Amino acid sequence: MKLAILGGGGVRIPLFVRGVLSRPGTSFSEICLFEPDQARRETIGRLSVEVAAALGHRAIVRVTADVEEAFTGADFVFSAIRVGGDQGRLIDEEVALRRGLVGQETIGPGGCAMALRTIPVVLSYCQTLARCAPGAVLINFTNPAGLITQAVSLHATVRAVGVCDTPSSTLARLTEFLDADRHSVAFSYGGLNHLGWISSFTVAGREHVGTVLERYEELQRFDHQFAAFDAGFVRRLGAIPTEYDYYYYEPRRYVEAVAQAGASRGADVLRLNSGLLTDIAKAFDAGDVRDAWHAYSTQMGIRRASYMRTDIAGEGMPLAAPAAGGPAPDIDHDAGDLGPAGGGAEVRPGGYEGVALQVIAALTDRAPGAVIVNTRNGGCLPFLDPDDVVEVPAHIDGGGIAPLAGGELPRSARGLVTQVKEYEREVVRAAVTGDAERAALALALHPLVPGVTVAREMMSEYRERHGPSLAYLH
Repeated sequence: MKLAILGGGGVRIPLFVRGVLSRPGTSFSEICLFEPDQARRETIGRLSVEVAAALGHRAIVRVTADVEEAFTGADFVFSAIRVGGDQGRLIDEEVALRRGLVGQETIGPGGCAMALRTIPVVLSYCQTLARCAPGAVLINFTNPAGLITQAVSLHATVRAVGVCDTPSSTLARLTEFLDADRHSVAFSYGGLNHLGWISSFTVAGREHVGTVLERYEELQRFDHQFAAFDAGFVRRLGAIPTEYDYYYYEPRRYVEAVAQAGASRGADVLRLNSGLLTDIAKAFDAGDVRDAWHAYSTQMGIRRASYMRTDIAGEGMPLAAPAAGGPAPDIDHDAGDLGPAGGGAEVRPGGYEGVALQVIAALTDRAPGAVIVNTRNGGCLPFLDPDDVVEVPAHIDGGGIAPLAGGELPRSARGLVTQVKEYEREVVRAAVTGDAERAALALALHPLVPGVTVAREMMSEYRERHGPSLAYLH
């Protein structure tokens, strides 16, 4: 099989390539990384190619700046692009934060600006994909993943599914917290991308949501992602929120945390990614692929250790990442060791890459089963339209993707999902029509935006600061 990756110069791609090729019996005969940015091709792209060669797969991975070359003959395409780069993310966050609003890259004003920059670009790539590889499946983890997948689902002819690792990682941590055998676990999950809840969690047929809610303070000490929420509120809710729900439930706390930190997550990522590219380039100049891999894994460890620390500052939540000179945490078991000969643990790609590989294994009938994905609703969440893209478990096999009926969401959660989905519908309509006023009114529908006047102000500033990326809005 051939896999093409849109955004092949993304910082997580070398880790993904190493993880896939370190697994016995890898199923890809070709992995083609499409990356238009020359600096990223020569650093991240080169590292991916040389990692593959070091693992004995010299001819499998290649990098190109020609999207048609990448797509031709592809069976699957991963979409992982960031239109406007890290600087664009920083603008998205700053415009909202200056007004005391949530400035997160996928949620609220930042997510809206990111979607408006990204939807036309992704739809253009979909036209090329339909021409070069009409049978390929697009697996989208370009953010905001649910909104982008909705645009593709409604306005492109390619087969598409969206993936995110937030639900699966939350379920995995709950399984560890209860010391349960993962094969004995069943659950109900539903919502939208970055807005979901676990309403049932059974072990060997016995319901444990009540137990988890009773022990929620203990769960918070077990894993910091649960520390974002007020335990009493979660118990009243009666379901377990996933980590991004924090921005909806604690917007003031988020804004105060960023002010205390002195920089948003986007500013941190811009600095960290700049250092990562510089360090890889220097390592290649001074040594070989192992030196470059060491520089890469060190920087990725620092980045991972700082994830959401700025956004959820407070008691027990350190603001700063580990010092650059200190030891880097392991990434996905043993990222510091380049090859399997080092004696480290078995390497498995984690995060959304791991979910994407589950989808591929299911669609090719190698491992059919249930995976949480972003797909058309059908009747899964009956309070939404059938063609709305939702985030739910789906049975996936060679015949396709069939969303599974989930448990009841709390009434307040249904209300929040309904409002956010209407905002998403309108953002997609604004993007495909190029209507700037519609974009502003769409943003005003978001629950984190205090009205039309502020929405218009922010949209005007986004159009000015993003320049060419939003010039299509008239």
